[in-house]
Amino acid sequence: MTGTDSVLVERRDRIQVITINRPEARNALDGATSRAIAAAVDELDGDDELRVGVLTGAGGTFCSGMDLKAFLRGDSPGIPGRGFGGITETPPRKPMIAAVEGWALAGGFELMLACDLAVAAEASRFGVPEVKRGLVAGGGAAFLLARRIPLAPALEFLLTGEPVTARRAYDLGLVNRITVDGGALDGAMELAAAIAANGPLAVAATKQIAVAQADWTLAEGWERQREIYAPVFASEDAREGAAAFAERRPAVWKGR
Repeated sequence: MTGTDSVLVERRDRIQVITINRPEARNALDGATSRAIAAAVDELDGDDELRVGVLTGAGGTFCSGMDLKAFLRGDSPGIPGRGFGGITETPPRKPMIAAVEGWALAGGFELMLACDLAVAAEASRFGVPEVKRGLVAGGGAAFLLARRIPLAPALEFLLTGEPVTARRAYDLGLVNRITVDGGALDGAMELAAAIAANGPLAVAATKQIAVAQADWTLAEGWERQREIYAPVFASEDAREGAAAFAERRPAVWKGR
């Protein structure tokens, strides 16, 4: 276990677990906490032994957003060029899974939105209440939510500020899996292990294509994706994957 007092970082085999550890503040983020998350994500992307990240919160809450007391002292949780928590504007290159217990609220919802996948406990709740305070969800929700779910429910989220249940978030496609209360991290680890078992070059390229395609026209998409996946097909890992299949054995990935 490494990290700081407010962010715990743990390696479990090839999976990195990042835990926001401010339960006394419902895991609200101040500047130091955001910087610690950003440092952990840099470690995830920079370490070839790590394949997947899981982001969660201690004490039964995912994240309640910005620490308003810190904000009033002039301490912002936004990192220039990286956004809230260091990931809303520049998510990690490798897959990141949110493991949500309790509230994912305001900036906490936007942290979840910055993750690629989400596993949520049955009693968890999601919301962007900024309009109730005369504010705008500028950490990504107002801008990105309608790219993830249909416009009408996205506007309901954003314009009413009312929270929704995990089941409703699942039905809308914001959550991949629902677990019993207290089981979100275990569920996220199960999902992470399934991803980590695959070829790391293939996983990274597949995520890059799936995310980037929103900005491509159909005509240019074929060539743009080919530029990304061609090196994967020429890699040692691609040959190993084919050999492992033919020999009916687990693949031994080298990441090259």
